[in-house]
Amino acid sequence: MEGREAMKYKVYELIGENCMSRQAGEEIYNLIYPKLQAGESVDLDLTGVRRLLSVFFNFAIGQLLRDIKAKDLDRLLVVSNLSPVGQQTYDNVIENAKYYYSDEQYRKAVDEMILEQSLCS
Repeated sequence: MEGREAMKYKVYELIGENCMSRQAGEEIYNLIYPKLQAGESVDLDLTGVRRLLSVFFNFAIGQLLRDIKAKDLDRLLVVSNLSPVGQQTYDNVIENAKYYYSDEQYRKAVDEMILEQSLCS
């Protein structure tokens, strides 16, 4: 609902100081996705988080762009207290996710490459 204060999640309290895995990202995604889908604002507070990897942001936030328009996500989601490096990682993930979900040929090529790599492992 418009006008309500954002639901605040302190990532450090949920995940710890290391946000470096797919599982950690999915945990955050599962918390925030229903709120954002309902049009509610969310604030992810990263105070105390020391290490972030793009895989965390890909699963926590990047995949939101599959179902939520970028302009709506920009309006509804605040990611606060990121270090400069964390902010750059976040920005890169968002730009890549926008491209991935808006270009079907690119998405298909990336998916095929990921599948190939997983089969070679």
